[in-house]
Amino acid sequence: MTRRGKQRVTADRLGVHAEAGAWCRIDKIPQPPADVLQAAGDPRLRPARLPPLGMVGAVLGAPFIPLLMLLSLLSDAEEAVKRSLDTKEEKERWRAKKEDDKRRDAAIAQQGFDKVFDGDWQGKAGQFLLRWYSHSTHHQRLLLATEEGIVLAAPPRRVSVGREKHLQIVARLPATEAALVDPFSGEFETRMLLIRFQDGSWLRIDTEELRSSLHMHVLRQSRSDS
Repeated sequence: MTRRGKQRVTADRLGVHAEAGAWCRIDKIPQPPADVLQAAGDPRLRPARLPPLGMVGAVLGAPFIPLLMLLSLLSDAEEAVKRSLDTKEEKERWRAKKEDDKRRDAAIAQQGFDKVFDGDWQGKAGQFLLRWYSHSTHHQRLLLATEEGIVLAAPPRRVSVGREKHLQIVARLPATEAALVDPFSGEFETRMLLIRFQDGSWLRIDTEELRSSLHMHVLRQSRSDS
């Protein structure tokens, strides 16, 4: 079964009619001011540590890290050799892609989207961010777009394997409160999307896939609304 097929099955199990979905995560939450933290009830700001099984896997995998690094270096060298043998047209396409990547990174930084949220702790995005790991200590969320809004699902606690098996709905954001947005309207291929709240505040999420089904859904929605 394809990844999207699995997500549809998972959404059905959760009782959600999803139009699109993708696994995502957020960047590190910055430390809020002391008064904001206290007013929110001193919430958790980091995901839980790896469970024992995951830690055992990390320890067992540690000896293979040098080998993986060597394989990565060899892959980079092979890629460089291939690039040197490219035709003129292929080299032009490669240079154009590198330029697009630079423009994308510059645009992200210029508009402040290299941060996890807009910076206003009193805004709806900031308040939602404060509750992120209170909903679930897992480091990822399955974000589902529905006609009614946005649904976030995750295991209640961090797991190292079988994330789909432990999924529960941890948050719902109705369409009247928040919407998914691609701030660059598909101009750049990224993992980034924004959850933009009604008050204009926003929270950045990063999907596992480049231009995921969520990105395509957002683009279709924006075109149909225009």
